Amino acid sequence: MTQPTDIQRVRNRRPRLLDLFSCAGGAGKGYEDAGFAVDGCDIAHRPNYPFPYHLGDALEYLAHLIATGEIRRYAFVHASPPCQDKCTLTVGTNRSQGWGGSHVDLVQPTRTLLDATGLPYVIEQPNGRAEIRKDLTLCGEMFGLGVIRHRNFELGGWTTPQPAHRPHRGRVRGYRHGRLYDGPYVAAYGNGGGKPTVPELQAALGIDWTDVRKELTEAIPPAYSEHIGRAYLASRTSVEAAA
Repeated sequence: MTQPTDIQRVRNRRPRLLDLFSCAGGAGKGYEDAGFAVDGCDIAHRPNYPFPYHLGDALEYLAHLIATGEIRRYAFVHASPPCQDKCTLTVGTNRSQGWGGSHVDLVQPTRTLLDATGLPYVIEQPNGRAEIRKDLTLCGEMFGLGVIRHRNFELGGWTTPQPAHRPHRGRVRGYRHGRLYDGPYVAAYGNGGGKPTVPELQAALGIDWTDVRKELTEAIPPAYSEHIGRAYLASRTSVEAAA
């Protein structure tokens, strides 16, 4: 299990990536698979996070790295700022249940600091969030996963083509209005109501280093960030080859 630590300078031939609001490491693991060395930062203790990480406020830590020049150790930044205020799970009928509306929106201050780094970056948000550009939208079906889990990504300082969205093969398994539906996907959120077991969630998301349900239900499938990481490294190689 990873313990929070002051991240040290280490020699590594891999480009180094800063994973902000890192949670349990779904995004970080994908970037490692793409070829990055990963450091995380999260305000909560994340003993299952598989990489070195700083325990603390992500925006305060990013501001510190910028002010001290330590941000220059990184080649790329990924950020998944809290999004529950306006995501699809906390609007509409759910609003009537008292969910949503109490979370601080950190997207804009995150973007401001990321722009100040001068580094290429990604901001990730789920569907229902209007505050980011949808430069890239990924879905589990694009990677043969057992979840749909649409996620939107704003790309700062670089671009990559949008892959074709593949038609879904069926329904998400679970109860809808008192009726149980079967299908090739599991509902990677909540508990009960035909929701998957923890092992089913792990298999569907491609995550095997945490068995904490809340961490799994909040995680980005590593296949998404592996795709993004490989796309960025390929774009950098193309630029360097043309220089």
